[in-house]
Amino acid sequence: MIQSKHFEVIIIGGSYSGLSAAMALGRSLRQVLVIDSGLACNRQTPHSHNFITHDGQKPNVISAKAKIQVALYKTVQFYNGLATKAIVTENGFEITTASGAVFYAKKLLFATGVKDLLPKIEGFDECWGISVIHCPYCHGYEVKSEKTAIIANGEAGFEYAKLIANWTKELRLCTNGKATLTAEQIQILAKNKVAIIEDEIESFEHEKGNISCIVFKNREKISVKAVYHRPPFEQHCLLPSVLGCELTEQGLLKVDHLQKTTLRGVFASGDNCYPARAVAMAVSSGSLAGAMINKELIDEEFMK
Repeated sequence: MIQSKHFEVIIIGGSYSGLSAAMALGRSLRQVLVIDSGLACNRQTPHSHNFITHDGQKPNVISAKAKIQVALYKTVQFYNGLATKAIVTENGFEITTASGAVFYAKKLLFATGVKDLLPKIEGFDECWGISVIHCPYCHGYEVKSEKTAIIANGEAGFEYAKLIANWTKELRLCTNGKATLTAEQIQILAKNKVAIIEDEIESFEHEKGNISCIVFKNREKISVKAVYHRPPFEQHCLLPSVLGCELTEQGLLKVDHLQKTTLRGVFASGDNCYPARAVAMAVSSGSLAGAMINKELIDEEFMK
């Protein structure tokens, strides 16, 4: 049960980045409320990698352990729900949740992540995060040297193929329609034995998210163990934009080197403001945000 409506800091988003910030603030003796709806973007991913001490662990196990540890700091409280409204007040910010609960804070941290806009390919959703992946640093080792496809096109597709070729030589670039690669890029890909397939994709054959074949609209199939794809995305939470926080050209929240957004008193951390989407990166930016929020509070209090 929440014991107060007034806090020094409200953190919206209680996954890796939000919890990391909450720990830094809890250890700084700050009164903190973490509001979380429980829908982490990697909830379908079976294992997390490239995060020392937790390599190969299930993502929900990492976050559950983190929450237990953060909860030991008695100035940090948790609210299970969705933040639906945010307004600027004379003394900071007012946050309203879907259930009608209202909370107040001097500072806000958005650790809300992004929402992937997945293509309308039958089976894609079920495979996403399991055998259809986006980051070779997070998941490439587990499918090294396997038959692999990339769904991408143009300059992005060429650069993606160049990157993934480090992990496997069994590689095809599926442009899902006419290729927009340059003649030079096509020549370089051919030299590196990366086949280009321009046929449009119909569906994925899979077993519980583990892909076995890509099926094209012309009914041709290719056998694959993994597929790489970087889907477009949008902000998972629209409240920062409603408040007036600026976005980058890529659609990320614009922050400075201290995790400050363009609106005074509002910070952001994790996937919503950083293009390298990995647990280790989210934890790092959350820890920095927590420390910088505490410093800003100290500066304001000390100079009164």
